[in-house]
Amino acid sequence: MKNSFLALVALLSACANAQPNPARIALHTWATGLNGPVCVANAGDSRLFVVNRPGTIKIITDSMQVLSAPFLDITSQVNSSASEQGLLGMAFDPGYATNGFFYVYYIHGSGAGTSRISRFQVSADPNSADPSSEVVLYAVPQPYWNHNGGCLQFGPDGYLYCGFGDGGSGNDPNGNGQNMNTPLAKLIRIDVSQHNSTYAIPPDNPFVGAQDTLPEIWASGLRNPWRYSFDRLNGDLWIGDVGQNAWEEVDHWPSGSGGGPNFGWRCREGFVPTPGVSQTGCSSDGPFTEPVAAFNHGSQGWCSVIGGYVYRGSFQHLYGKYIFTDYCSGDFITFGPNYEVDTLLLTNNSGYSGFGEDQHGELYVSDVDHGTVKKIVDACPMPDPVASFDGTTLTSTAGNNWQWLLNGAPVQGATGQSYVPQQNGTYQVRVGFGPPCILVSEGVLVNSLGVVEHGTFQPLVYPQPAQSRLDLRYDGVKPSYSVMLLDVLGKTIQIMEWPGANALLSLDVSGLAPGSYLLRGSIAGVGAWERTVAVAR
Repeated sequence: MKNSFLALVALLSACANAQPNPARIALHTWATGLNGPVCVANAGDSRLFVVNRPGTIKIITDSMQVLSAPFLDITSQVNSSASEQGLLGMAFDPGYATNGFFYVYYIHGSGAGTSRISRFQVSADPNSADPSSEVVLYAVPQPYWNHNGGCLQFGPDGYLYCGFGDGGSGNDPNGNGQNMNTPLAKLIRIDVSQHNSTYAIPPDNPFVGAQDTLPEIWASGLRNPWRYSFDRLNGDLWIGDVGQNAWEEVDHWPSGSGGGPNFGWRCREGFVPTPGVSQTGCSSDGPFTEPVAAFNHGSQGWCSVIGGYVYRGSFQHLYGKYIFTDYCSGDFITFGPNYEVDTLLLTNNSGYSGFGEDQHGELYVSDVDHGTVKKIVDACPMPDPVASFDGTTLTSTAGNNWQWLLNGAPVQGATGQSYVPQQNGTYQVRVGFGPPCILVSEGVLVNSLGVVEHGTFQPLVYPQPAQSRLDLRYDGVKPSYSVMLLDVLGKTIQIMEWPGANALLSLDVSGLAPGSYLLRGSIAGVGAWERTVAVAR
């Protein structure tokens, strides 16, 4: 029976988990001396490409060196006179390795200028693009200098997405947010795969054939989707939409949902009607897709959300987390499973302007105010501690110090790497590795203390796995028993008396969830036998 019980412990240790250890990030300086870096991109190799607002793209090598010669310099064509103007985004063609094409977004011309999406091509030198290869694919006159958007991303479908702001000023005076005749305040989706002087409309765009609507529109109601990204694993779309005077918001659109979401601007800001904006016509413009989170300017000190990426790199504590920040607060944030906020890092440093992902899914963040690019790393990269139980002693993996927990509470005096448990329950170990790293193991269920085996009275238990009923049978002479059924955390589900005169005892398990359970028989409260049982459907 001891071997079967230890097998149960191994099974239950995966089920009796604590809350996951909190993710904590650190920022490692990757490059300095840049001129207004707004975002980072990769071309599928070891290099990083940094978009600088005045009109250059610089290369950072895998040895953290910034090449002196720019990859592209179109400063003479770029209007960067106002703080939200300039060269604002780039994306590499999915076939870049063979065709050498990439795309940029910049403001051209004087005054408010015109937004351009242009294609360029690399030269014979892989570290130098050909500035004369420009083909302007898409142009939108801007009514004001601000809210230009500028993020370019290829989706998992191979189409090029571009985010445009609402045209600027305040409170969307031109009503572009809900005007489907303009790309302003929209996310557009176009097919550039023919590599000619124009683009095509993907046939499954949501508004193809719709009256008074641009067919390239994929999503509407965005104030300024400055940075957005696609999860490289599942294709989900995450948008950081910069707010007006009260709220910053993060929007999420699951892959496979098709296009057409209306995120509500200018009728909505965050979860509420936009303060100071007439709601005339807003009821007919909906329904609106609400953000997954909103951040307040007053109480939280946010001013301009910087959308990030879902982390798909090598650090276990960060994996699968959407990481983003705010330009003013410098708070780096991620979400829990229900979009509850978990603060990763309070930098007290404003100026972070955009994120980027390398070929391996590691993340970088650009600081437009200080001319740097930093790599996001796990502040606690060591593996989570592991607690094991050999039937007598609990043992933890290595660390600097230990504290054993029983059912979530510290056990007084249990501060060694090993501990002999004194009572049944779920044990974890909290291990310190040096500030700020204090990690907790998964739970190990100890449920064998005080168990005395009486082989004479061990019953036959069937069927296995059980579905609706579990039968216990013993045909010999036996005393009366108390029979308990416990779940994986040691919680008692049923207690039944098994009279000594009865050979058969049946337990109703029809209402139990599928999984493993522990069956315990006892005489006068003293454990006599235990058995692992399974319930299936």
